[in-house]
Amino acid sequence: MAEKIRINRVTSNLQSETGLDGCFRSCRLEERMRHYSNPGISITVVDGGKIAWSGGFGYKDARTREKVVNDTMFLSGSISKPVFSLAVVKLAETRLIDLDRDVNEYLKRWRVPSRGSWQPRVTLRQLLSHTAGTTVQGFPGYKRSGSIPGVVEILKGLPPSNTDPVMVNIIPGTLMRYSGGGIVVAQTVIEDAVGIPFARCYVPATRGRKTGSKSHLTEAALAASIPS
Repeated sequence: MAEKIRINRVTSNLQSETGLDGCFRSCRLEERMRHYSNPGISITVVDGGKIAWSGGFGYKDARTREKVVNDTMFLSGSISKPVFSLAVVKLAETRLIDLDRDVNEYLKRWRVPSRGSWQPRVTLRQLLSHTAGTTVQGFPGYKRSGSIPGVVEILKGLPPSNTDPVMVNIIPGTLMRYSGGGIVVAQTVIEDAVGIPFARCYVPATRGRKTGSKSHLTEAALAASIPS
């Protein structure tokens, strides 16, 4: 009963913007899902540094009416960026990498391209803080049935990548500009510096710890679900 009360406190009290600056109205989750034509959603609430509850709402497939459950996979998108950044900082603590070193000193499969006679000097600190001046704001994603590009193809803008090449067109450190492309550069830096895929570079401290939900997605199941 207590858990149902906690869940209802969140799902019945979502805050939606109004036409007045700084004013919001309370909405139910179902209302917002209809507003965005979203058939299904997964929510995890963290309280005091621990997972208080997790739950699935609606359907993972509007046609089959298969329900969203705790183990339903969603495209994590940019939610993964702060987790990635934490992992990079943890690696820096072990001195495997230096946050302020020119990333071209680590890169092997691809290098930050020059622009004419100018060779940009970019650091991991700048990439993680979106101040490296890198291009490509975000990524539209790929169909599971299609070809999935590797990081080098993404960085070079080569098929089957569906985005432009990543480059630097602002002097690094002078301006904050959101860049998903810069995060791909950072991923490549880590993989080239450590010599193994990024997913194996950092094992979260919570690995093997119970999440408080009745089931959770295991590392093996996650790896098996990602196209190779």
